[in-house]
Amino acid sequence: MDLLTLSIILVITLFGFLLAGLWVGFSLMAVAFVAMELTRPGLAGAVFATKVWGSLNVWDLTALPMFIWMGEILFRSRLSSDLFRGLAPFTRRLPGGLLHANILGCALFAAVSGSSAATTATVGRMSLPELKKRGYDSDISIGTLAGAGTFGFLIPPSIILIVYGAATEQSIARLFLAGVLPGLMLASLFAGYVMLWSVFNRDKLPAPEPAPSWAVRWDALKALGPTVALIFAVIGSIYAGLASPTEAAVIGVVGALLISGFSGGLDRGSAVDSLRGAAMTTCMIAFILAGASFLTVAMGYTGIPRLLAQWIGAQGYSQFALLAALLVFFIILGFFLDGISIVVLTTSVILPMVMAAGIDPIWFGIFLVLVVEMSQITPPVGFNLFVLQSITGRGIFQIARMALPFFLILVLATAILSIFPEIALWLPNTMLNR
Repeated sequence: MDLLTLSIILVITLFGFLLAGLWVGFSLMAVAFVAMELTRPGLAGAVFATKVWGSLNVWDLTALPMFIWMGEILFRSRLSSDLFRGLAPFTRRLPGGLLHANILGCALFAAVSGSSAATTATVGRMSLPELKKRGYDSDISIGTLAGAGTFGFLIPPSIILIVYGAATEQSIARLFLAGVLPGLMLASLFAGYVMLWSVFNRDKLPAPEPAPSWAVRWDALKALGPTVALIFAVIGSIYAGLASPTEAAVIGVVGALLISGFSGGLDRGSAVDSLRGAAMTTCMIAFILAGASFLTVAMGYTGIPRLLAQWIGAQGYSQFALLAALLVFFIILGFFLDGISIVVLTTSVILPMVMAAGIDPIWFGIFLVLVVEMSQITPPVGFNLFVLQSITGRGIFQIARMALPFFLILVLATAILSIFPEIALWLPNTMLNR
């Protein structure tokens, strides 16, 4: 059987299982079984048994459930109200006013949760009612939240960066460092757009509020204190070389429990719910990783990744042309798959091709996460759209329209990152190569 026919069969098989409602992890395993039986009959069982265990028996993955649990704890605490209360006095005088609280709040919560959906839900439940009460336009309020909620994928500790690092055997510490400056760049681009929008849409904004007193600002800083302290404890311990990502995740869980305990936002019921939520999310990701690992080996037996990488190399594509093609490819995938599924499904085929083109795998991880962020706000399977639908009652496509400017800013961010790769690589090369 020629490789083109085999590839068509495997793609049809995958989307057939997904459309039938089979879980992503099991769909990947099923496609791998089909690939193995068509190319190396009789080996599927032995390869499945060894690779599924090997894919999960990875030390770096122990950070995953801890970071997820930390986010679940904070999601159920009073952190979101403290975030908004702490940011409001410092943003209300900026062009765009309290809309910046959405952006900064999502950036701060992303730095302690690692989850895009949790970031959107936590900040949105507090900020959207406050913005509506103050007379802000609903379209830009929901749009900024949809866009900024994607920070949970990029700003460390990012769950999806842990998944990418485990799937590609890249350093999670380097990936975390690589995500810092692109995350700040993206937040700055969003804030810049809000300022520009406010200049041309003054009629959609409430009258400027009076400058807050120093006492109000001091109270705001005290409200932000626990969040900032937790960020420094988790991320700072990694960057200072005091803790591995796994050890930092434990620090984060302890810090989240202390914050929730002292703030009175965590009772017995919500503590049990946080554990249940963390267990369910971890198991979902584990099944996807196991299926992707088995599929990676199966694809290796088929020879498709090797020949695809050779073909790309023979075409003489420049790096920019290759990245532009991958950008379109990932955007299309984002219409149908969630972010983690995109990462684990494509890395086995895409990464050899990318490395053959001379692209740094750490940099490509950040590029991939930026593109995957777009999938969070594109219908019909954008998770952030579903979260905002549950909060606002608006339709999925209506929210997607509100988020469109921020989708385009994400595209711009990938272009900037492609032109200036040092935005992602300077920090890990500087701090970890000393």
